[in-house]
Amino acid sequence: MKKSWTRLLLILFLTLGAAASPAWAGSGYTQTRYPIVLVHGLFGFGQLLGVDYFYQVPAALQADGAQVFVAQVSATASNEQRGEQLLQQVQRILAISGAAKVNLIGHSQGAPTARYVAGVRPDLVASVTSVGGVNKGSTVADVVSGLAPDGTVSQAVAVAAAKALSSIIQFFSGASQLPQQPLGALDSLTTQGSAAFNAKFPGGVPASACGEGDYQANGVRYYSWTGVSTVTNILDPLSIPMGAVGLAFGKTPSDGLVSVCSAHLGQVIRDNYRMNHLNEINQSFGLVDWFEVNPVTLYRQHANRLKSAGL
Repeated sequence: MKKSWTRLLLILFLTLGAAASPAWAGSGYTQTRYPIVLVHGLFGFGQLLGVDYFYQVPAALQADGAQVFVAQVSATASNEQRGEQLLQQVQRILAISGAAKVNLIGHSQGAPTARYVAGVRPDLVASVTSVGGVNKGSTVADVVSGLAPDGTVSQAVAVAAAKALSSIIQFFSGASQLPQQPLGALDSLTTQGSAAFNAKFPGGVPASACGEGDYQANGVRYYSWTGVSTVTNILDPLSIPMGAVGLAFGKTPSDGLVSVCSAHLGQVIRDNYRMNHLNEINQSFGLVDWFEVNPVTLYRQHANRLKSAGL
């Protein structure tokens, strides 16, 4: 009789334990060989007032086995300057984790920032993944550059506004010590600036106008995905402004800030998600297209892809 009660209590304990946690938690689905480092884009942050730039992504990856670090680089600076900051953080991450390499996932300007690290220290990078990355420049940056030429009052006003915004972002994200260079960021994101950067760091960049790039270069694997929509959720207060900015691309498919072809890098996972530039990081606050795969799911699937590749 005593054994029966013991067996019953054990079954009850195991049942309650299973119900208390998600079915996939701890399954190892996202447990990559090397740590994942998430890299934010222009006017970005690691975490702002408790809110992740990659909204809900780090926790979702960690819950299923991944070791995740979130980078914090200048909100406005050139690809090279941000890249040097990221390189220092990668070196610290490797020292902390004991890993030999990292998997870099960069959104927007975070993509060329990550590519810089892979270019100067390929021995420290297992893979670079571009999410809505500005890999061949942005029409929006070209337009802004044209409206605010060097030495003009309009440029001075634009620089002052950008510095004010980036200072606020970095103060509330705890990174006020990082330098701000709005013009450096703008130059890096134009078509001309991106072409100059790609000449120095060509890894994964497609040779054709809208094809795929090398899947592997200098031992680093390259991947990318992007969205092709602008207005995706009427409940999202930033969806309409994103649609307005996206008009700059005319009939060229884009996510509102980066054209589909510019976002290509290495192996293109998919380039037609119903997502705008902010949806790609599950913003605003998860208000994304109701009929598209959840952005967090994409990051989980990609972590599993990296795991399957031995990365």
